[in-house]
Amino acid sequence: MNGVRRPVILLIRDGWGENHDSTLDKYNAIKLANAPFCKNLSAKYPRTEIAACGLEVGLPEGIMGNSEVGHQNIGAGRIVDQEIVRIDKGFQTASVLESPVLNEVFKKLDNGGALHLFGLCSDAGVHSMLRHLYSLLKICADKKYTKVFLHAFTDGRDTPPTSGLGFIKDVKAQMQECGVGKVASVIGRFWAMDRDKRWDRVQKAYDCLTGTSADCAVENAEDAFTNYYNNPAQENMQGDEFITPTWVVENGEPIGRVQDGDAVIFFNFRGDRPREMTSAFINPNFDGFVRAKRPDVYFVTMTEYQVGLCPNVLFPKPPKMKNILGEFVSEKGLAQLRCAETEKFAHVTFFFNDYREEPFRGEDRILIDSPREVQTYDQKPEMSEPAVADAVAKAVREDKYALIVVNFANGDMVGHTGNMQAAIKAIEAVDEGVKKIAEAADEMGAAMLITADHGNSDQLFDPQANEAHTRHTMNPVEVVIYGKGLEGLKLREGGNLGDIAPTVLQLMGLKPPAEMTGKSLILS
Repeated sequence: MNGVRRPVILLIRDGWGENHDSTLDKYNAIKLANAPFCKNLSAKYPRTEIAACGLEVGLPEGIMGNSEVGHQNIGAGRIVDQEIVRIDKGFQTASVLESPVLNEVFKKLDNGGALHLFGLCSDAGVHSMLRHLYSLLKICADKKYTKVFLHAFTDGRDTPPTSGLGFIKDVKAQMQECGVGKVASVIGRFWAMDRDKRWDRVQKAYDCLTGTSADCAVENAEDAFTNYYNNPAQENMQGDEFITPTWVVENGEPIGRVQDGDAVIFFNFRGDRPREMTSAFINPNFDGFVRAKRPDVYFVTMTEYQVGLCPNVLFPKPPKMKNILGEFVSEKGLAQLRCAETEKFAHVTFFFNDYREEPFRGEDRILIDSPREVQTYDQKPEMSEPAVADAVAKAVREDKYALIVVNFANGDMVGHTGNMQAAIKAIEAVDEGVKKIAEAADEMGAAMLITADHGNSDQLFDPQANEAHTRHTMNPVEVVIYGKGLEGLKLREGGNLGDIAPTVLQLMGLKPPAEMTGKSLILS
């Protein structure tokens, strides 16, 4: 390799997978898009493909990757065992029963309180797992606790859009089998799992959970699904993701409102989307909206969603990893920059830094606001790409940073809508952004490593289910190295996301630390 390159720009095109099934080409926004710059990079510059799902990123086999997992693996420079694996082990070995947090929950129930289980009810494995819910139900059954209510947050984003009805039937069958639990409310994740401070959405879900108000009421949870499928709120708000907050009622009253003296376990394991709802319940200084009720509950989160947010964590995080990419660059006395729009800012900072909130010494951050004037990003597929690209290009030309990490959110966030034409426009917008940053890199003699965290826009329709494909794919992602004089590099095959950080360090002229068990993708 010819010389040390600084800055090195690590550019993550979120949701940009490599789908080699030619029968799906007509559903592949990446192939259909007019993206000449990125397609030229793939054709003419050093390129390989790496794994971004399952065991290769620390997930169970067959589980698709996601942005949190992807960025953590990229930043760590190694395969990172994920929360889902730790939690599985905790339930399998029954070590969770030794948790002082769970014992506090039992005390609430012994005093007549109810247990409320909040969480995403799907099998996607991105934010939650149904088997974790079932394990909690079984523990309650073994302990003879019967006042247990499920508040089912519905998916349709990481799962097929109308798969939720099947999931809720499975959940009710499990409840019947173990003799514990009732579904008390059904709420689309659009409302209950916002992460962009759209407090009007969170308030509707919060009011439903606390029994203050709900737009809909049903006597059977299944009716919440069929009613919404037949009468969606808007044309572009179809499927489980958007189900209007709905009570399950008896004699016209909600059967399981959250009240004083109760306990709550939020069983999502991924931290970014439960934060706002958790804060609404437990933060005495919460100011997102006026809470009509603030029940005095013992609130438990499955994992640590945010440092200092909730003290009651069922599965505390293991010690921080040492010598991850950001830390290693910082210890070398080099400056670095992280840049993304709101939807992916936590991913290039918090998750990339192994759940550290504070930046490393010498780490600057630029947050670009995601569009707030639209309900869904298919209405503005370029999102905030122009501003992100401008900010990064400017930073490259300032010649201050040895490492710049940037995320373009479009391929993932627009891909989740299932809107093909919008996804094509999203990919074209990213192409323009990559080109703009590459022009700055050329001026400064910088190197770029262009990759993705997982696939999404590489399949927008599921012909077998005959419906939109809104979830991530399990396809590999590409790695392209761009820069003057780097055209002759040879890259190996068979890598994974954990190999990106060692590759970046090699481009920077730095030897990776021993803790990085990933291997550089550069052969010569």
